[in-house]
Amino acid sequence: MALPLVVGVDGSEASLRAVNWAVEEAALRACELRIVYASLWEPYEGADPAVAPGRSDRSGTEERILRSAVVRAAAHGLEVKTSTHAAAEEPEDLLLREARNATALITGRRGRGPVRELLLGSVSLAVAARAPCPVIVVRGSAAGRDGTHERILLGVGDAASSGAAARFAFAEASARRCVLDAVRSWRVPAHAGADHPLLTRESASAHEQRARALLTEALRAPAKLHPEVRVRPVAVEGLARRILIDRSAAADLLIVGARRRHGHLGLQVGRVGHAVLHHADCPVAVVPQHGT
Repeated sequence: MALPLVVGVDGSEASLRAVNWAVEEAALRACELRIVYASLWEPYEGADPAVAPGRSDRSGTEERILRSAVVRAAAHGLEVKTSTHAAAEEPEDLLLREARNATALITGRRGRGPVRELLLGSVSLAVAARAPCPVIVVRGSAAGRDGTHERILLGVGDAASSGAAARFAFAEASARRCVLDAVRSWRVPAHAGADHPLLTRESASAHEQRARALLTEALRAPAKLHPEVRVRPVAVEGLARRILIDRSAAADLLIVGARRRHGHLGLQVGRVGHAVLHHADCPVAVVPQHGT
């Protein structure tokens, strides 16, 4: 039996948009949707707490927030089993624990803080950088969130971080019956061929060919598992983060990999992952690649 999809809520409109996305995803995957709320969320997103720590009416706030999320999910009219859970914990701790037994973890862009329209919330970033399962941050335009483009975008990085992301991307494209655009960036080092235009062109060609070869290798195994998926691989010159952010405007989901190294402290999301989580124009999935 498939593990549930877990979505974190905090009463904000961003988290309810995450519920909208999550219930549709749960229907595609035919799995349970688990809605969780950490009652210590507010101080960590800079909001004025709806209920101060220790107040006796905290349980009422929990009930209200979870009920609104369940109602939002039910409004889609899909046959998705839902469950709820609330805990007086820091949100990062609760979500990371839930992620141990989840198909994926889904969060909104930010909480209810005074800068909620800027960039990415601290909880969402921390969870995306540490969770053992894929994390989807629901952000971007309404068109991207609603899946109107019928297109998945995969950023293909190095072999140490891209295998799980590629498998996840093919599975998503198959479930949605949509096109998968796989992008690998390449660049010519500033010093290469700098003294001669012909050498520069030769260097560019070599880097492009290498990018195409790496792209082909990354897609080979998951493509065999999902021959029904239409794949459009492309190698593009430029900065990976800029290319993916620009192309996210025409995607329903942007997927990137992140290497998880055992015993490594700190955020493990990478520069590209960090950039797209903050600036992409569609939901972003960060898929961990576990290694040493």
